Amino acid sequence: MDRPALSVVIPCYNEAACLPALHARVSAAARAAVGDDHEIILINDGSRDDSWAVMQRLAAGDPRLVAINLSRNHGHQLALTAGLDLSAGAQILIIDADLQDPPELLGDMRRVMAEQDADVVYAVRRKRAGETLFKKATAAIFYRLLDRLTDTEIPLDTGDFRLMSRRALDAFLSLPEQARFIRGMVAWIGFRQVPFPYDRAERAAGETNYPFGKMLRLAFDAVTGFSTAPLRFASHAGLILTGVSMLLFVYIAIGWLSGSAVQGWTSTMAVTVFLGAVQMFVLGMIGEYLGRMYVEVKRRPLYLVADVAGPVKGRATLGFRAEPPATPRATPPLPGAVRADPVEATPGV
Repeated sequence: MDRPALSVVIPCYNEAACLPALHARVSAAARAAVGDDHEIILINDGSRDDSWAVMQRLAAGDPRLVAINLSRNHGHQLALTAGLDLSAGAQILIIDADLQDPPELLGDMRRVMAEQDADVVYAVRRKRAGETLFKKATAAIFYRLLDRLTDTEIPLDTGDFRLMSRRALDAFLSLPEQARFIRGMVAWIGFRQVPFPYDRAERAAGETNYPFGKMLRLAFDAVTGFSTAPLRFASHAGLILTGVSMLLFVYIAIGWLSGSAVQGWTSTMAVTVFLGAVQMFVLGMIGEYLGRMYVEVKRRPLYLVADVAGPVKGRATLGFRAEPPATPRATPPLPGAVRADPVEATPGV
């Protein structure tokens, strides 16, 4: 395999406004670090704007740029998985398309990796410019709660911005689960991982593609993927409520034996509602884990690639690439767009 020194993997969703500046800055940073021995992989995750058209134009003018168009919107974590799966570099930089994580830090991250003989250099956010107080507060609470719940030590205040060695990435790609929380999965594989503090910038253009609903879904994936604490809560709550019920039964029995009427319809209803709420919560958590099991046992590919522009050097192991259409499309690709040779289509393991 023709393995470049560096792969830069960037998932994109509705980032047409950011892509030209992103390409210019990432290309400059990669060239300063390793010269022309690099590849930049942009993954179009079912964008609804002109992201794919912009990627094709950029790929036509840069032989080191690979643009991958997924068949639909798979979500950030699976789109990132697709890019990592198809990357071939000896070192792999993960970065978001909004330029909140400065690509110019690549050189310093590579230096830290070499000096500390590390397999992963993960960026730790000291400041988060341009983000609301609500988002900062909920992020801080989430990371600390996750740290208390999980058996895997996941670094606080980190995103997916990190530099990985090839052996660390190969270990990560051996994990085939569907509901992916990549920063937790990278922490789980072990090897030597070191922090890299930095200040996060404001978004370069456009609007955030991670609204509260998606953040909540990611939080559920993180907790249920790396902790059985919610299930343990069900057993603990059951024991506590059993004890409370026994005490309540003794109280009722004493009242009946003494001949006094048991007062308190309101308190009875409050206890009933409370018990019903706990039971529904416990059933919901059990359903969440059963749902994850249902998705996993189907063993579907993690991603589907519809089109590629540029030379793909990596080999798909977790996903599938559809064959090019036998007849030309009604709307052909933009002039100069390069279609690479088909990636070997290997169903997800």
